[in-house]
Amino acid sequence: MRSEQEMMALIINRAKKDERVRAVYMNGSRTNPNVRKDIFQDYDIVYVVKETEPFINNDEWIHGFGEILMFQEPDKNSRESGMETNFAESYGYLMLFKDGNRIDLHIETNEHMRKHYLSDTLTVPLLDKDNCLPSISAPTDSGYHVKKPTESMYLSCCNNFWWCQQNIAKSIWRDELPYAKFMMECVVRQDLNRMVEWWIGTNTNFEVSTGKVGNYFRKQLPASHWNTYKATYSDDNYENMWAALFSSGELFRQLGKDVARDLSFTYPSQDDENMTEYLNQVRALPSDAKVIFE
Repeated sequence: MRSEQEMMALIINRAKKDERVRAVYMNGSRTNPNVRKDIFQDYDIVYVVKETEPFINNDEWIHGFGEILMFQEPDKNSRESGMETNFAESYGYLMLFKDGNRIDLHIETNEHMRKHYLSDTLTVPLLDKDNCLPSISAPTDSGYHVKKPTESMYLSCCNNFWWCQQNIAKSIWRDELPYAKFMMECVVRQDLNRMVEWWIGTNTNFEVSTGKVGNYFRKQLPASHWNTYKATYSDDNYENMWAALFSSGELFRQLGKDVARDLSFTYPSQDDENMTEYLNQVRALPSDAKVIFE
């Protein structure tokens, strides 16, 4: 596996030799001083180019970075899915190499760079042939810190978390596994994760990042909360899914009350109590039940 020094030299030297490339910068985890380096970190690289079209029309140039195991063109896939894209401004290549390294390389015009360069606080300039890159501060993950919620954001999160649990309950009773798992992992978990983030934020003065989809929850939560969080994941067994659902409610309740106290909000206890009663009722229903409540 090529070292970081070898990869960075390759990335910069290829840009130096290609007159079409006018500047290079990097963002992502490799620029974050608070992230521990490991063998799976991508190289998130941007080449500022005169035009994108010559690169897109002949992609043989990407093979100069190494022997490719697999690659993806996310912008091309997005367009195929019906999303609006502008290849003339920017285009991306995700490359996984046979030695295990990965480069996420985007090419963009100078105009596109000027619109977006300063928006990411984890940006490091690597090469600037024309002095076109704006001055930027040292990289910091401050732009990714947990943001303090407003009370309306907090209440909306609580409401959606408890409301959507009835969808999971009825799906389990109906033996509709895909919908039950979808609601748990794609809807309810989003609100649970949001509350976890806010709890971490209130305990760190909102000066930390929790990573993508809670990457750092394990090290930022006390062991008791982390163990409860782990218990919110289940397999396809419905009894285990019920247990995970109640674990999610237990954790959300604990953290939600703490956040409400710290931010002078009011936790919606009545919604919590009412939905918990409903869940217990549905869990006890026989498969041939004719009514939910007598």
